[in-house]
Formats: sequence, structure tokens, C-alpha cells
Amino acid sequence: MKRAPVLLFLAWLSVSFYSGIWLFMSGFLLMRIEVSNQSQCSEPPSPAPHLQVGACWFPQRFDKAVIVIIDALKYDFAKYDPGNHNPKPYENKLGVIHHLTTSQPQHARLYPFRADPPTTTMQRIKGFTTGSLPTFVDVGSNFASYAIQEDNLIHQMVQNGKRVVFMGDDTWDGLFPKKFYKSYFFPSFNVKDLHTVDDGILQHLYPTVDGGDWDVVIAHFLGVDHCGHKHGPDHPETAKKLMQMNQVITSLIEHLDDKTLLVVAGDHGMTDTGDHGGDSENEVTAALFLYSKAPVFPDHLQTDPAAVPQVNLVPSLSLLLGIPIPYSNLGAIIDDLFGWPGDNLSALLSKADVYHVNAQQVARYLDTYSQAAGDLPAEKLRDLADLFSSLTTEYEELMSQREQQSEEELEANLQKIIHRLQNYLNQARDMCMESWARFHPLYMIMGCIILLTSCFFCYIIAETAGSALSLPSKYLLGYPLLFTILVTAVWGLAMWTSVVAAAALDPVTLCVAAIVFSQIIFYYHFKKKKSSPVRWRTRAVYLLLSGPWVVLLFRCCSLFSDSYVVAEGNVAPFLLTSLLTVTVVKLHWDGKLMLPTFTPLGGEPLKPSLTPAYRKDGFRLVWLLAALGVCVRLSKLFHNCREQTPDCKPSSFLSPLSSIQDTEVKNFSYVCCVACLGFIVFLIRKWLQHYGNLNSSCPLVLYVRWGFPFIVLGMACYWALISGTEDSFAKLKEVTHLALVACPRSVYAFAGLGLLLVLWNPMTVFMKSRASDVDNTVTTYRGAPGSAAELQHVIPQIYRKMQRTLKSRLQHGGEEEDAKKETAVEAYGLGSVYSASMVITLSILTLVLILLHSERLTPAFLLLLLEAFVILHIHGQVTNLYSDGVELFTVPWYAVIAWSLASSQYFYSTGHQPVFPAIHWNSAFVGFQEGHTNNIIPALMVAANTFSSNILFSGRRILSFASLAVPE
Repeated sequence: MKRAPVLLFLAWLSVSFYSGIWLFMSGFLLMRIEVSNQSQCSEPPSPAPHLQVGACWFPQRFDKAVIVIIDALKYDFAKYDPGNHNPKPYENKLGVIHHLTTSQPQHARLYPFRADPPTTTMQRIKGFTTGSLPTFVDVGSNFASYAIQEDNLIHQMVQNGKRVVFMGDDTWDGLFPKKFYKSYFFPSFNVKDLHTVDDGILQHLYPTVDGGDWDVVIAHFLGVDHCGHKHGPDHPETAKKLMQMNQVITSLIEHLDDKTLLVVAGDHGMTDTGDHGGDSENEVTAALFLYSKAPVFPDHLQTDPAAVPQVNLVPSLSLLLGIPIPYSNLGAIIDDLFGWPGDNLSALLSKADVYHVNAQQVARYLDTYSQAAGDLPAEKLRDLADLFSSLTTEYEELMSQREQQSEEELEANLQKIIHRLQNYLNQARDMCMESWARFHPLYMIMGCIILLTSCFFCYIIAETAGSALSLPSKYLLGYPLLFTILVTAVWGLAMWTSVVAAAALDPVTLCVAAIVFSQIIFYYHFKKKKSSPVRWRTRAVYLLLSGPWVVLLFRCCSLFSDSYVVAEGNVAPFLLTSLLTVTVVKLHWDGKLMLPTFTPLGGEPLKPSLTPAYRKDGFRLVWLLAALGVCVRLSKLFHNCREQTPDCKPSSFLSPLSSIQDTEVKNFSYVCCVACLGFIVFLIRKWLQHYGNLNSSCPLVLYVRWGFPFIVLGMACYWALISGTEDSFAKLKEVTHLALVACPRSVYAFAGLGLLLVLWNPMTVFMKSRASDVDNTVTTYRGAPGSAAELQHVIPQIYRKMQRTLKSRLQHGGEEEDAKKETAVEAYGLGSVYSASMVITLSILTLVLILLHSERLTPAFLLLLLEAFVILHIHGQVTNLYSDGVELFTVPWYAVIAWSLASSQYFYSTGHQPVFPAIHWNSAFVGFQEGHTNNIIPALMVAANTFSSNILFSGRRILSFASLAVPE
């Protein structure tokens, strides 16, 4: 088969698949349009009736503000329970907050601070600086932050002459470049580093506050968040960090004056395992603490305040500091902050004024956004516009007639208008939240159809043995490209002549049209060329109705069910076990497991006994199925949980060794992890030795013998170092830091060396001959090839060498026995000539992927390898029984589906879930303690960690073919 059609078909198929995925994501991950308008002091939406001369939108309450952001400060971390005499490590550690809120209720207040998902740091910073609602597609830029183009709190501060000093998380540098009066940025992505950012902040915080050369100080601490990622919340290191934050707040209060507002806030919470990014209650409930040495809260507030949405901080801080509310804000003011001490009527008038300004700003934004985007529901917009119009009329009438009303009547009317303004602001926010969380069903359906047809074409190629690849390239590339150019030209001409609007040119539609057109052309010419369509159609229908395809169809259809997606970790192993069990039962049904009967020449067939005689393969398959069941059952010990299953408890194996407090248990766990790692290498070497692939002295064989143990040693040393606590190696800090970098990088280096050796000389076949002039080690072909087979394969040279030896023995048949022995040839590793190099490659990848995971997941990878071994042997037994030596190069569909189900099973059994909080960010810093200078390397490491099972089982699918290519 020529290579050009194959490569062209694969390229075309890849474009089809990626187009379907892109189309689906265009409808699934919707983005909102960012409005570039900015608020101005000189252009208030509706000035307050009592606006002071020189005031901006509303009278300024505070001259300065200190904003302390404690990353992942969960509300449970901040609240204090005096009756809890046995607190967990994260409980009752911020005693200063409890002391101030109880002793000075008019000065201090603690709120649940509710975040909007996704609960990743960049989206939360964007939320409580712009007042807008980020969508889930924004989570992709969490680690490659781009400057915020929308109007925001930082821009308004700088524009209105505020000197803003920032210190902490360098994410702010990407979001607000060159905006700060002074800045001290520290790298934030290394979640294993608990102290660099916090210690750097503390070096500058108190001198900056005492210096007075500032109006707003923002300090973003990361230690609590990193403790959660590294150890989890229920760990002594988390307690130490929270106590450090308690001391920071206590000391900071001593440096403040009466004109300064202190804001302590968490950007998000964390799960029980220390992760975040989703929308569970633990992740969206952060803490907000407000304090001023001057009275700021009324004295009649409730003890337990209601939760405050994070976007509500934006208009509140803006008006308290005397700056405009950012243009795109959807938040409402925090009610308690504007009921300043004084008589009740004055407080209500102040609230009514500020609520009206807030509502005017939101109404202006909705009007601008609806004209720019058009994705907000028109009916709800009309209802909100009518509501706001009536509220404005009612408010102006109330203000113009307030002198004619009694104090009690005025208070009642003010409370009524305040309540209605609050209702308007809540409705506006809810409408936007609902609209920006909607999907585009048509794009999603078209994407699924393109993916389905692409899979169908893969099926065609597989069932026709590649004959469809001989179609001319014009059917795959030429006509679709010409069609796309033609349609684009016609559409552009229509736009130029104003026949259609410019917005009608949708690149998504053009992409769909081109892909669908190319697929129709391919299928049409395939059907036209096919010589026996009836036979192919019959076989195709038979296969689509067979057991493996029923399992695959059930799994694909079930992906559209929410309950299945949540329970996929349990369903995938069930389908895998059922599929292989049905395959073995079908062998028995077809009579392949019973010994055949023999018919004597010219006689009657031999009668079988009452008890059927089974082959040894039958008992072997039963034992293999039992082993598969054991592996499936044990793999469930390593599961993770998602927020939709609150009763689920994540596996203790997901937490690293450093989180174990009992020294004996930690040491025992460490020994078990190293033993599992050593056993994996032992099994790999035993397999290669059994098939004769470790007999030669080529570099690859030497690498397997000595390189694998060295990799195990490097990983064991690395695990020993990271399993200690922060102060375990305090006296050897520099040496420890060097070893934490050197050990993983040496593993990476040896793994890279092994892959290079496999590419350079993948052959491990050894020819043993007593002739002194014969080269015993077989390598890839380097001479002038005698045929195309010799050019691509090394096997012909081995058999040609053995053929020459046999001819030599026949020619010297009459000589002495010694002469015959001298020409004897033995070939080691010939039966696994194709699979040995693949096994070595997968072994290297397995060791690297284990290093990128928590050390306590090593037993899960051992089970993965054992289960892959069992599936491979079941596949080999079934193929041998069905084929009887024919079609050994054909891999049946049940094997492909089994590998796919196994990869899904171990995606969950290595501690993963298809949700943001379950991503193992720690893997990005294995061997890179100081962090990265770019986002490519950490992205590759996190992707390798996340899709490790898919990587390994994809390679084993190739192994299922290679293991059958050369019979034993």
C-alpha cells in the first residue's frame, strides 16, 4: 500500500475529528462579549440628590483601603466555634476575627463570600474586580492570564488618582499590566511551595503600610491554597498557615487608622482533598471579613449574616472609596456597609441613594451589552426595563415629595423602594447568569454528527482492509478545499453587495459545510468503487449487531446521561468484564473450547463421552476472567469523588505520604510503594527474559538490565525526600532542594535515553551460532536492501541467515558430527521481535507516569499492568481458537473496545475525575521546584498525568497486534 494515500486519509480524518470537537465546543463552552466602555466620574448614571460638591457618584467614606486576599480561605476556616474543644487542623485558627466581631460588632463583620464557578484564581480575581460573571470557558486561561479589557476596580482606582500597591500572586501582573504604583510579584503556579509568596509579602507589607505612600494596598497570600493542594485541609501544615494568617491580621490592624478599611477575603474555598475549580458548596463558599477602627456597621444587625456574592464587593468598595462603579458590574452593594451610624431615616435615605445609583449603572450596562451581543433573552430584558423605569419614576417622586410626608411614612416608602431596587439587581444578575450558562444545541448536534460520521469512515477502512484509501486525493482534499473557497467568495461578494449582513458570515457554518461535503464525496466514490456492496453490507450489519458493538453503542448513548457520566467510573469496568465474559461464553457456544472428534478413514465418527472434553484453553480463560475480576475489584480502592456524590469518600491513597501523621504507617506505606515499583520492573524484565529478549549485548538490552533499576532508585529517593514534613530536613535544606530537582530529572534523562535507544536500534533478537565469523547480534537492516520487505523489516534477514545455515548443514551431511554442530543456529527473541520494543517503550512511559502521580498510587499502576496482561492473554487465546492460524494480523473489534473500556476504567482508578478540582496540578512541579518559565512544559506534564491510562492502553492496543504478528 502506498504511503501517500494513507497519510492523506489520516490527515483528512484528523481534520474531520478536530472539526467535530471544535464545533461541539463552540456550542458547549459559550463566551460572553466583553464591553470596553468605562465609567467616568464626570458621567454618573444618575447623580444622588444629596451629592456633595466634588464627590464622584457618591460621598467618599474611606480614604484608604487594605485588601488582603487569602487564597482558598474557606468560610469554615474563618468562623470560630468556642464550644468546639477538639477542633480539626483548619478549625478555630483565626481567633482574631472572632474576637473583633464579638467585641466590636459595629467595627467588624464576617460574611460567607459566595463565588461564582469556575472557582479558579484568575476567574475569581476577574469576578471581584470587574463585577462580571466569567464563564467556564475562561478556565483555560487560568494559567496564561491575559490583561482584562473590561472596566475594573483597579483601573478606576488608578484613573481617579489612587496609588495602588500590590504584593503577592503574579497572576495580577498578567491581568493588570503596568497598573500598579508599586508592585512585588512572586511566582504562584508551584503549588508545592508554601512559603515563598507569603514570606515575600511579609517583607514588604508592614513597611509599605507604615510608609504612607499609598492609597490602596492589595496583598494576595497563597500559602493556605498551596497547603490544600499539597496536603489537604486536614493537615498540621494547614493549621500552621492559618495561624500565620491570624498573626498577619492581628499585626496589620495595629498599623491602620480610622480612615482605612480592612478587607480580608478568600477568592474561593476548597474540597475535602484541597482542590478547587468546580461548583460544589465547599468550593464556592469563601470568607469575607470587613473591619474599620471607625464604626461602619449598624448596631442592630443579625449575628449570622447572609452570604454575599463576590461581585457585590465591587460596587461596595467603589462607592466607599469615592470612585465610579466599573461599567460591566452586575453586583449589588453590601447593604450593611451603607447603613452608617446615625438616625434610621438618614440611613434609609443613604441606602436608597446608593441603590439607585447601583441600579442605574446595571441598567446602563444591560442596555449596552444587549445591543452589542444580542444573547440576552429579549422578553426578560423588556420586563427588567419596565421594572427599572417604574422604579426610577417612583424614586424620583418619593424624593421630590419627601418633605410632605411624615417620618414614619417616608421610612416605610424608602424601605419599599430599597426592597424593589434589590429585587431588580438580583433579577438582572440571575438573568445574565442563566443566559451565559446556556448552550448552543445546534452546534453541539452538528459536532456529534461529524464525529459519528468520522468514526463510521474509520469503520469502513477497517472492514475493507484499507482498499478505500486508494481513492484519488482530489476526493479527499481538492474538492472540499475548492468548495470552501467558492462558498467564501460567493458569501464575501454577497456581503460586499449588501445582500447579506456581515454578521451572517459564520466560520463555523463554513467549516461544517466543507467537512460534510468532503465526507459525502468520499462515501459516494467509495460506494461507486466497491465491487461487492451486498456482501460488505451484510457483514457490516452483522458486526453492528454483535455483542462488542452493542456494548460500544450502549456506552456512547449513555454519555448523554448525567447519571451515567457521574457513575462512569463504576460502569466502565462493569462493561469491560461483561464484554470479555460474553466473548469467552461465545467461544463455548461456538464449540471452540471442546476437543474435536475424529472420523476414522471409511468409518463412523468417534462418539464423544457423556462428559465433554474441554481444551486446556477453557480452564485458562476461566482463570484469566477470575484474575480480571480481582483486578477490577481492587482498582476501585483508588477512586476519587466529585461534588455530585456528597456521600462518597475519596480514597486515602490519593493523599501523598507527607500527609500521613503516624510515622510507622508512613514508613510501611513507603516500603509498599517502592516494593510495587520494584515488582513492576521485575515483571517487565521477567517477560522479556522469558521470550529471549535479554540475551544479546546490544545497548537496548543493557539499558533494560541496568537502566530500569537506576530509575527505580531515583524514584525511591525522590519519594523519601517529599514524604517528610516541611521542617524534616531543615539543616540540609540546600542539599534536599538539590536532590528534589536532581532525582526526578535524572529519571527523565534516563527515560529519554531509553526512548532514543529504542528508536536507534529496536531489535533485541539474538542469533546464537558456533561459527566464529558470524555476527550474533541482530540489528535493524543497514545494508543495501534486496526487496521492499528488507527495507522495512528485519525479520527477512534472520530467516535468510537461518536458511543459509540449513543449506550448509545439508551440503555437509556426510561430514563428522562436530562439523554439523559448528553450523547450528539458535534465534532468541524471534517470537516477540515486534512486541519487545513496544513493551520496553511502554515500560519507560509507565515509570515516568508513575513519577508524575502521587507515590501511593503505585499499586494502581501495578494493577493496570496486570489487567493489561490479562486482557492481552485473553485476546491471544480467543484469537488462536477462532483463527487456527489464519488472519493473525487482524485485531477484532471486541479487543479494541476492551482496551478503550480499560483505559476509561483506569482514568478513574488513578485518582482522576472529569472535573476541574480533580486535576493533579502537583505533577507540573515534579523536578521543577522553582517553577517554569513557560506554560508548555507544565501543560504537557499535567496532560500526561491526566491521560496516563489512555496513553498506556493506546500503546497496548498496538501491542495486541504486535503480539500476534509472529507466532510463538
